[in-house]
Amino acid sequence: MDLVPALEEPLRQPLKSVLGPATAKVMAEHLGLLTVGDLLHHYPRRYEERGQLTHLADLPMDEHVTVVAQVADARLHTFASAKAPRGKGQRLEVTITDGSGRLQLVFFGAGVHKPHKELLPGTRAMFAGKVSVFNRRLQLAHPAYELLRGDPEESVETWAGALIPIYPATAKLESWKIGKAIQTVLPTAREAVEPLPESLREGRGLVPLPEALLKIHRPQTKADIEDARSRLKWDEAFVLQVALARRRHADAQLPAVPRRPAPDGLLTAFDARLPFTLTDGQQRVSREIFDDLATDHPMHRLLQGEVGSGKTMVALRAMLAVVDAGGQAAMLAPTEVLAQQHHRSIVEMMGELAEGGMLSGAEQATKVVLLTGSMGAAARRHALLDLTTGEAGIVIGTHALIEDKVQFHDLGLVVVDEQHRFGVEQRDALRGKGKQPPHLLVMTATPIPRTVAMTVFGDLETSVLDQLPAGRSPIASHVVPAADKPHFLSRAWERVREEVENGHQAYVVCPRIGDEEDDPKKSGKKKPQSPEDAAEKRPPLAVLDVADQLVKGPLKGLRIEILHGRMHPDDKDAVMRRFAAGETHVLVATTVIEVGVNVPNATAMVIMDADRFGVSQLHQLRGRVGRGSAPGLCLLVTEMPEASPARQRLGAVASTLDGFELSRIDLEQRREGDVLGQAQSGARTSLKVLAVIEDEEIIAEAREEATAVVAADPELSRLPALRTALDALLDEEREQYLEKG
Repeated sequence: MDLVPALEEPLRQPLKSVLGPATAKVMAEHLGLLTVGDLLHHYPRRYEERGQLTHLADLPMDEHVTVVAQVADARLHTFASAKAPRGKGQRLEVTITDGSGRLQLVFFGAGVHKPHKELLPGTRAMFAGKVSVFNRRLQLAHPAYELLRGDPEESVETWAGALIPIYPATAKLESWKIGKAIQTVLPTAREAVEPLPESLREGRGLVPLPEALLKIHRPQTKADIEDARSRLKWDEAFVLQVALARRRHADAQLPAVPRRPAPDGLLTAFDARLPFTLTDGQQRVSREIFDDLATDHPMHRLLQGEVGSGKTMVALRAMLAVVDAGGQAAMLAPTEVLAQQHHRSIVEMMGELAEGGMLSGAEQATKVVLLTGSMGAAARRHALLDLTTGEAGIVIGTHALIEDKVQFHDLGLVVVDEQHRFGVEQRDALRGKGKQPPHLLVMTATPIPRTVAMTVFGDLETSVLDQLPAGRSPIASHVVPAADKPHFLSRAWERVREEVENGHQAYVVCPRIGDEEDDPKKSGKKKPQSPEDAAEKRPPLAVLDVADQLVKGPLKGLRIEILHGRMHPDDKDAVMRRFAAGETHVLVATTVIEVGVNVPNATAMVIMDADRFGVSQLHQLRGRVGRGSAPGLCLLVTEMPEASPARQRLGAVASTLDGFELSRIDLEQRREGDVLGQAQSGARTSLKVLAVIEDEEIIAEAREEATAVVAADPELSRLPALRTALDALLDEEREQYLEKG
């Protein structure tokens, strides 16, 4: 798109030209801050009032903290040591207090002289360091500190009431050093370009951007902080929604071939074969998809459904409708195991309708081919030929589908399973294989709260499947506290044996494979100080070790196999086939079984080190059991102590099967920035003050405003300042993530 030039942005100035190369280097390396704008948008995490001190009673272990407190007591001890045999070793112990608790600071050796002179009883200061435990007491060893002295002009009241910003900091960059750097660049904030249209800003009573930046970094009152945050939340929500609205607008301009199913074609024949009725939800979502397919611009729809809600059935009916209309449909799966699984189950569901060109095939039949990277040359050649000639109406594969060599006769629909695993280049490469852009259906089994759908998947229309098909069994979930109650774990293995004796099968899931080197970050650590530390600091349990222990111990005599991502694809497929056929009793696997694996006879799952997995991941894994008529059982094994956040998270997963409820819990427990897929894009998170759960209303309103702005002026030619803000948001990697559709 040709765009109007953005306004020159003074905040784009590199930090090294303002702060000097040394400070700029530390800022870039430790916080990813490169420009004056980056630094001004590094907002305080919280504020301390000089008169009200931090709660020392609530300090988290092993974290870098900044506290504001008063010195209660300082003692210098002299002792003998290997380095100072004549009793010349020195240790300074300083006790600080804030009324809620006390904390000990310790300085050794040459580092005692300056604090010994400065940290006198009654002195107030900011202290920063890592919280550790010594002799059962919390302490900061060698903390950095900054004395808090009032300016001579300041009255005691003003000084005590001043709000001190506490910034997200690192060991190399204390909060007050960041604060000093911000004071240096703060005058530039007055030149910040105003991205919000004036009518929007005034209509909502929001302060101008320069004022918001000054108030968030140097608030005089708590009301200043509120004003600033309200304004900055709107910036984040609105600029992001404009980016997504422009994406939707551009997509709506693309041409596509309308695909309407033939009256008595493949889809009708398939529906007639079904041994069950579709749920109301499946019928409703199918209608939404068929309406989209009938239009002359490409469908962009996100289909989110609970684990086991029948998304594959809805996707298959959409693919059949497109084949009916003379086109081809491609389904992309994130792994070979999943591609093979989808191919098997789709061919099974279609029966003779999948045998196009064969004597046994039905009259309306088409061919369903599989295309993966590990196929033999002859099978691959055959599959490619079927795609080029149009003989194959449906192809299922991994990203091997988007290689240059793959040519389609007439690609009409692309279905992407588990969307978050595909990047923009892959999606665009597949798009380019149609005569015109194909319709796109994205599926995810990770339920997404409405605001996240509007934020992360804002360029897609959303359909939700929230009913489970009839005949699905409930899954009972329990936390197994292996450290507190070892006999619970023994009972878990007995339960697995009972399931197998009743003719069923089980999964055991572990966080890692076990033939890799131990994580270097985990080695070389001092002896852990608490059960929680101990559980976190040992390497995660591994498939190879656990399988070995089970074969020799609690599950001796059962047929046990392993499955993980580093096995050869043929071996993986063979393992899955034996498990699906019921030849294997217990499958010990990594998360390769997380999505799409469908073995109705598997009724039990034991997840080892369950605290190492995210909430949605546990929910996904659990969805692999209870897929038949027998009830499912999921046991979450952990060594985390009862009061830990990790245990509470597992308790939440065990207490509900509602994926939407769990996705909210998951989101509340993660940093908001991760929602925009920081991990996927590698870019700095663009959400600093916007909280996607709490600020649902702002996001919804921003989406409406953004849609109206883009409809009236798609090129934003009348809003050059908004273009500037958009350029800053859509640095290269962020744009790729937004285009992930």
